[in-house]
Amino acid sequence: MRFEPVGIEIEVDEEQTILRAAAEQGVMLMHGCKEGQCSSCKSFVLDGDDIELERYSTFALPEYELDEGYTLLCRAHPYEDLTIELLNYDEDMIRSGLPIQERSAEVVAITPVTHDLRHLVLKLVDPGELKFFPGQYVDIQVPGWEATRSFSMANTSSRESGQLEFVIKVYPGGIFSEFLDRKLQVGHRLELSGPFGVFTLRDNPDARLIFLGGGAGMAPILALLRSMAERGIDRPTTYYYGARTRRDLCFDEEFRRLEETLPRFRYVPALSEDEWDGEVGLITDVVRRHEPDLTGADAYVCGPPPMVEAAIPMLEGLGVVTKRIYYDKFTTTGDAGDSKVLEAESR
Repeated sequence: MRFEPVGIEIEVDEEQTILRAAAEQGVMLMHGCKEGQCSSCKSFVLDGDDIELERYSTFALPEYELDEGYTLLCRAHPYEDLTIELLNYDEDMIRSGLPIQERSAEVVAITPVTHDLRHLVLKLVDPGELKFFPGQYVDIQVPGWEATRSFSMANTSSRESGQLEFVIKVYPGGIFSEFLDRKLQVGHRLELSGPFGVFTLRDNPDARLIFLGGGAGMAPILALLRSMAERGIDRPTTYYYGARTRRDLCFDEEFRRLEETLPRFRYVPALSEDEWDGEVGLITDVVRRHEPDLTGADAYVCGPPPMVEAAIPMLEGLGVVTKRIYYDKFTTTGDAGDSKVLEAESR
């Protein structure tokens, strides 16, 4: 498998998807859901055509694009040598990947931080470390199912503590989140695979940082902010966090402490369905009120698809260059063929 225009070659087994094989070999291709729903990994086949696709959403890859030669790397199994043109890639990141690691972990704590968000802490066992970049995620095997669910780490490293932290939203009917809320207990073991994802802090020291999140999208942004504090990265940074009501806010005390640790950091929570003395309205509207000009800024957006889809054109309209908008869209999990949502799981 050869990727252009970066000139990288990898080996892919027929039983693997192209994206999975690249990740196992430390090649960080752009991707989001890994379920054929978000189109982040959409690419063009320059040479070769013997490819089988697992089920995917036609919203991510319409039939006419498939006929023209486009494919989804997260769904594609190749049966001959291929040359692929990457349409969405980060040349600074693509060669810096960490190979996928398989790990077991023991549950240390499950703490409700809001009415529907849980702070899950796991301790890695044999070996007690997982190498990852802040902002990345892992797949967790759902006990009793063949399925996995993807969740972003909220911590920066497992090197010293051997632990991983997650902020997970509980959805009715979610096979992992309901298991988490009703059956999972301290001492139970879970199987993990990772790391995945390219939602990592880019080196651009002169650029202002805008973080924009909602719901469990807090987890990778919290990891990035914690990493900035640990590394002494002093860039003008604002985190806009959207919630519905006051009961949906969490980790407020830590964000306020980060404002003291990072002199040029501001935390701006906003409520869309509640009155209080802080910001009110949709988080995109709040950003517009506060930020008349974001020219030269780097923006990181993480949360549910409607928020991400509204935020990207808003940020572009305020002057953020498209390639400097990094996003992690938490897609729903369901039947990719007809888009019927069987459950919703979010990192």
